[in-house]
Amino acid sequence: MNAPSKPGSKADRDVLRQDMTVAGCTLADIAIEMRTRFRMRPREAWRHAHGWTLQQAADRITQVSTTRPGESVAADASLVGKWEKWPGPSSRRPSLPVLFAMAEAFACGVEDLLDLDDRRGLPEADLRLLIHRPPTVEPPTTPSSIVAPPELAGTDLVRFAADESATWAQWAEASNVGDIALEQLMAETRALASDYLTSDPVPLFVRTRALRDRVFALLEGHQYPRQSADLYVAAGYLCGLLAWMSSDLGQLRDADTQGRTAWLCAELAGHNDLRAWVLSTRSKVAFWDGRLREAINFARHGATYQTTGSVAVLLSCQEADAWSELGAQDEALAALSRVEEARAAMSGEDEIGGIFSCQPARQENYAAAAQLRVGRPAEALRSADKALTLLAVQPVRAYGTEAQIHISQAAAHLATGEAEGAIEALAPVLALPPDHRLAPVARRLSELCVGIGRPFTSGSTAVGLRQAIEEFCVDSAPRHLALSPGEGSA
Repeated sequence: MNAPSKPGSKADRDVLRQDMTVAGCTLADIAIEMRTRFRMRPREAWRHAHGWTLQQAADRITQVSTTRPGESVAADASLVGKWEKWPGPSSRRPSLPVLFAMAEAFACGVEDLLDLDDRRGLPEADLRLLIHRPPTVEPPTTPSSIVAPPELAGTDLVRFAADESATWAQWAEASNVGDIALEQLMAETRALASDYLTSDPVPLFVRTRALRDRVFALLEGHQYPRQSADLYVAAGYLCGLLAWMSSDLGQLRDADTQGRTAWLCAELAGHNDLRAWVLSTRSKVAFWDGRLREAINFARHGATYQTTGSVAVLLSCQEADAWSELGAQDEALAALSRVEEARAAMSGEDEIGGIFSCQPARQENYAAAAQLRVGRPAEALRSADKALTLLAVQPVRAYGTEAQIHISQAAAHLATGEAEGAIEALAPVLALPPDHRLAPVARRLSELCVGIGRPFTSGSTAVGLRQAIEEFCVDSAPRHLALSPGEGSA
């Protein structure tokens, strides 16, 4: 028998927040109730009023602080926990920039984050600044906001004009992001794109969304044009990654929205590799949404850009995929022949990698699926077997790609009457944990059900396999997402 949760547990907080929200209470009302009912410090109460974890609060505090010149805060979960406990033991006093950033993040006043113990513990100078600080920080002065008094003339007017230019130069020289920070953002983007191949999609979606929000916040500030372009590149890849994830979770309309934003970022950055990868992502979304002509057009448009990595390979694969789904054998096989040409023409490495790369195993996976649809099961089986061999030597094995290869292998066996081979090929797919059962995998398995029956001599075997596939599709990542109460999406 489970022990009852202690007062103030996550379950208690969630119930209280939900009940008060339904009753029309404000965040301030919820924070006050959290403080009094669960004996929380004010900063902790405001965090729980939002329903945030320590890390989520840290990400938001860091993000909003970037809009305050000279007051940026690098927060993490441990620091937020120590700021909340202050002035108690094992705590750390939050500085004024931290308090202002917390207030903005929590959408409250600084005074709401402080009780009597806090005020007693703050230095007197800090208390005076809190009392006299204006509610907002004025933006840096620019020439457009300076009006020369009409009485100025002669040398005074010339001197004033020089002061205007100096003021503008001071503003133009300032930046809210440095080259090292940009390098770190791209490194984190690469890590997310790589982790997506092997990780649960929903937690990774949350991490990607948080990083995208950090980049968006930086773009709302001021930086050199080349730094803005780099930020747009990062934002474009992150929105593209969110589009890919949204599609894999069965949310095609949301994936389309992310894709359009990613395309805007690519255009603003003037970055051909990003343009091509965004069009590849949009082709993928259109394919699974049944917009096959659009999928072909996106893939062909992407192929018009001069790129360095493997995106041209994937674009040709995607064109072949869509043509084969339309039943256009000649066009599908022609696109497959261009895949090899694109592989031979590669002139460099992928900038991001991970999901934004097309390794040979992934290429063979597309070939197997296309060959199946145009009625060439023997060729499809050879491509699937080759894909699994290539995948075995890759340092990172993408579970989604591997599952689709096995499905193609099973479909090829069914098409040639090899029932036992089909069952063996599907075994590792059906063993996938629910969080790894992405929408494309579930859909391809459902399509496979149509071909189950004829090759089997035992009716019970066919029924059992159909039942296993149905259970797989019900207990899948998109299904879990649809049933999850959630706390908002990107």
